Amino acid sequence: MLIESKLAPIRKGLLEFLVLKIVGAKSVYVPDILRRLAGTEFATQEGTLYPLLSKLRREDLVQYQWQESGAGPPRKYYRLTEAGQAQLAALDEYWNRINRTVSDIGH
Repeated sequence: MLIESKLAPIRKGLLEFLVLKIVGAKSVYVPDILRRLAGTEFATQEGTLYPLLSKLRREDLVQYQWQESGAGPPRKYYRLTEAGQAQLAALDEYWNRINRTVSDIGH
């Protein structure tokens, strides 16, 4: 149980990074994000994802646009802002650097 408490903050930060990566690839609808995360250790629910997207929006990293849907009411499609693209690039660079560090130290 102790290891879980140590991994929780890492997972939380990585979930934010992964959501930025998913949203950065193309304009996406929340179920698209949930599908991409399903089957991974980052699988989550709307109750976690919507507050995270709201936080990212308050930080001006993502924005959304309403689009009509043939299957019901209009949908919110999320995409990165310029600040979000910059943040994603910085996180990608940092991720690559720490991966190299962990790999180098492990050998």
